[in-house]
Amino acid sequence: MLLVVAASTFQSCSSTKDSKLLYFAHSLPMSHPVHKGIVAMQEALNEKSDGKLQIKIFPDGQLGSEREALELLQIGSIAMTKVSASALSNFAPEYQITVIPYLFRDSDHLFRNLEGEVGKQLLEGGSEYLLRGICFYDAGARSFYTKDRPVHSPDDLDGLKVRVQNDQMSVSMANSLGASATPMSFGELYTALQQNVVDGAENNIPSFVSSNHFEVCKYYIFDEHTMVPDVVIIGTKFWDLLSDEEKGWLEAAAKESVAKQKVYWAETVEENMKMLKEAGVEFIYPDKAPFVEKSKPVMERLMQNPKLKPIIDKINSN
Repeated sequence: MLLVVAASTFQSCSSTKDSKLLYFAHSLPMSHPVHKGIVAMQEALNEKSDGKLQIKIFPDGQLGSEREALELLQIGSIAMTKVSASALSNFAPEYQITVIPYLFRDSDHLFRNLEGEVGKQLLEGGSEYLLRGICFYDAGARSFYTKDRPVHSPDDLDGLKVRVQNDQMSVSMANSLGASATPMSFGELYTALQQNVVDGAENNIPSFVSSNHFEVCKYYIFDEHTMVPDVVIIGTKFWDLLSDEEKGWLEAAAKESVAKQKVYWAETVEENMKMLKEAGVEFIYPDKAPFVEKSKPVMERLMQNPKLKPIIDKINSN
């Protein structure tokens, strides 16, 4: 697969007489609201550039997992991808702040920061690692879901093996709340739940549904411990090949798609909630105060990092 992609590297930002084409790979299904946002970007870019700059989308993990897509960007085999901000923390440490439990008070607070100075700093900071951010997409709040044990407080997480994303911040977050963090690929999780390798996981509602994890897990706990956005990334090798006009087209198309993606997200969550109720999933709305208190050491530890403390202070004061 890598040889095939590498062979098409030149094509993935190739210039014909009339246009350039950017290959965009991601791991979500085409029904997902984030994929719909990417399609909106594709359509807006085609319109704004009059077809001179176009995106070709490879969804559903066709070219690999999130981490593999990031690595393909770094070596220049594809131009663009979409990843969770937590996955980026393995490459650009500033993104660790997006996985701090309860840092963002609500969705308005999240996007007030992501669409301001903090977001600009994060998006541009990844360039040092050959990964330049273009925009943030709404990925809602992440909450725990379990197979057999309802969770009403952090004490109920004690002894539960909970799948988390494969980054240190996600592991620290789950462990701080009392769970036994178990990193693994998202693609392996359904089988791991079936075979009792793990007792539960944590994610947002659309991912809980699109992965069919609700077939195995019948408790969804709205503790909403983190609000980790998705990030649209372009490899700097391709960004640097674009003219100022082309960069302007891409950024304008991305901005337009962000507004549409938020609508797609809200509509999908509403539809999914109805479906989950009909499927017999029990929704639990715990008191968040004990979760907030127990997770405080995660933020306190990161506040000791001189590079991250100013960003956290800015978010807290906004």
